[in-house]
Amino acid sequence: MSHSFPIAAGIVSGRTLSPARARLGTIMLAFVLVLVGAQTVLAHEFKVGDLEIEHPWSRATPAGAKVAGGYFTILNKGSAPDRLLSISSDVSEKAELHEMGVKDGVMTMRPVSGGLEVPAGGKVALAPGGYHLMFIGLKRQPKQGEKFAATLTFEKAGAVSVEFAVEGMGEMGGMDDHAN
Repeated sequence: MSHSFPIAAGIVSGRTLSPARARLGTIMLAFVLVLVGAQTVLAHEFKVGDLEIEHPWSRATPAGAKVAGGYFTILNKGSAPDRLLSISSDVSEKAELHEMGVKDGVMTMRPVSGGLEVPAGGKVALAPGGYHLMFIGLKRQPKQGEKFAATLTFEKAGAVSVEFAVEGMGEMGGMDDHAN
């Protein structure tokens, strides 16, 4: 049985493709389109002034959790530093910038006072185990697959609304005890 693939078969370098090659070409084209579409869905970024905020995300939380973390990368494409001053969101009573570190062999987590500098032409990553946001006093539990809004306020660039994509729960790492 012969199949016709008019679009994929086409003519390449002056010769007609065989049905098997045409099928392979169609499959490869479909695969590429799926990959491009997936990158578009997964990558989300927001801009304000010279700053780009890449892929804000949070983890789903279990029932009764009082806190959630927030993570993203800030790129400063400008020639002057800027500073992340505050965070607000309807998902929680308050939001704070925190830093994790190790002191005398003990992991510590503390609020960052005075904001977080983003160097000119540089970037700062907010990620598990380092700088991160804490959404404290959750008003609802973030669920995997949904998004929630937040506002980041910078010293020079001003305020920008972003959406945090809620990813899988993963390990909570004792964050529930950090709500005080």
